[in-house]
Amino acid sequence: MNKLIVGNWKMYKSAWETQVHCARLKDELRGVDGVEVGVAPPTTALWAAVHELGGTDIAVYAQNVHWEDEGAYTGEVSAAMLLEIGVGGAIVGHSERRQHFGETDENVARRAAHALAAGLHVIACVGELEQEREAGATEDVLRRQVTAIKDAVGDEPGWLVIAYEPVWAIGTGKTATPEQAQEAHAFIRSLLDVPILYGGSVKADNARELLAQRDVGGALVGGASLDVESFVRICQAAIPS
Repeated sequence: MNKLIVGNWKMYKSAWETQVHCARLKDELRGVDGVEVGVAPPTTALWAAVHELGGTDIAVYAQNVHWEDEGAYTGEVSAAMLLEIGVGGAIVGHSERRQHFGETDENVARRAAHALAAGLHVIACVGELEQEREAGATEDVLRRQVTAIKDAVGDEPGWLVIAYEPVWAIGTGKTATPEQAQEAHAFIRSLLDVPILYGGSVKADNARELLAQRDVGGALVGGASLDVESFVRICQAAIPS
């Protein structure tokens, strides 16, 4: 199975900047085979990405999705709304959503289950805080988070992907060693057998070693995805040798 590399742009890039970026990206990735690629722009730029990347194999993901089709949920976006404009997938439960906006294991699981049922591909994020790792609680945290998702999606997860993002390695410059990443991914796979991405300060210079680990099925890339050249190099590092 090909590795999956998805760029999470967070709250960066306007619709115009997204159009320009996607035009460059599809040009740079033309002829690059053996890797699946996706981008997750801000909500206001999703249509620009869908429009510019139409006819390519580069998927467009939203950075969040609600568990209802519609309702009084100010600031949220539904799976039906995303599908209507051609978005193919969504990220749920990113550590920044958990940290800054009070996302719980239950809410993340509900978002994942509803999005999958609606026909979206889903990247559900899990991972431990630095103090949890230092306390030896990494497996307890991962078991709790993954089990909530597993219970919600049922025995046939469909287009579900898990992203392991050690919170202590996001935006800090720290990166889990390849051995730490493999250990966490293997544990997650023992709980739920789906593709597992690594997401924690992935850069062009460490991607190849991380992606070479047996249970690392790709990468959820943050800051390095905002630069076309850097992101393309990560995609190239994921191509089977």
